[in-house]
Amino acid sequence: MREFWVASGHHLTRRADHGGLIATPELIMAYLARPELMPPEDACEAERNLHAGLLADPLRSVSKADIAALADPDARENWTFMMNFRDRLVAAPSLEAVYVNLARNGAGDLPPIFVSQLCHLILRNALEGCDDPYMLRAAELFYRSQQAAFHEGTLLLADAEIVEAQQQAEHDLHASPLTAMLAPPKAFGEMDVMDDENAWTYWSRSDAHAMVMNIGGNPKARAGLCRVIERWIAHLLDVTVSVETVPSIEDRDWRWFVGLDSEGTRIGNALWNGTSVDANAAERIVALMRLTIADTRLVDERVGSKPVYLILAMGADKVVRLKPQNLVAGLPLAPKANVA
Repeated sequence: MREFWVASGHHLTRRADHGGLIATPELIMAYLARPELMPPEDACEAERNLHAGLLADPLRSVSKADIAALADPDARENWTFMMNFRDRLVAAPSLEAVYVNLARNGAGDLPPIFVSQLCHLILRNALEGCDDPYMLRAAELFYRSQQAAFHEGTLLLADAEIVEAQQQAEHDLHASPLTAMLAPPKAFGEMDVMDDENAWTYWSRSDAHAMVMNIGGNPKARAGLCRVIERWIAHLLDVTVSVETVPSIEDRDWRWFVGLDSEGTRIGNALWNGTSVDANAAERIVALMRLTIADTRLVDERVGSKPVYLILAMGADKVVRLKPQNLVAGLPLAPKANVA
């Protein structure tokens, strides 16, 4: 079986008989190694002792008094977040249960990066055994923002963080205005656009996030996104769905939609309420999909057998920020089926 997404830390968890992931001391230690929690050179003795004690026993009890003793207010805030998160992970029957609870009840003041990392871990578990690189590349949208660009009339998506780093490197290299002017225009520099000839290379660089997704011109890329959504919902909610891309909402009696990001939600709300959207709204839609729940007994009676439309869009900055938690909290499931 091919390995992928080692950086997710899935090898630091334990898969339970129910299929979900269980937090381990090794997983907590990985969090303790994060820069935000590593004591700086000028850290107080209490902070150094706290960190050292947790490295020795990642599951040891940490009191509010222990954190209050830290001199640096930023350190106190970081450790409060981390200990609350750790305790939540360890107490839950699975990491999946933690995520579903966060999706439905809100993350509160939990930093978004924790939710994103949790998504990364769970998605790695959900995609165990996947042999389709188009699916895996599409799945990166769930936990990493994507920069959108049109190249020769086709919509491409590339990892926003990688693009930013690449642009900074290009800026440093072409500091001269003349050099910059003579440089050939490229959508995403030297990054490869995934196609049938190079898709196999994804396995060796899945953690590099350096392949461009041709979501506008390659049907396999769009199908990959649909398959990931199906797998995500089945894994977290135990609900079988089918998803397909559609060019538009032709159904005059459409009953439900889920915005997969803030902009998609805004556009969907405008369409739902019959209010006008700006002229460029259609250009900001990255993917429009139709989702059907296989067992209609699980569906809210207001929707019945009608499909659910999924709207994914880019922001004004042309960045796509998919919120996978919306697929958990936003589906029109009947109350008896809406149980974590």
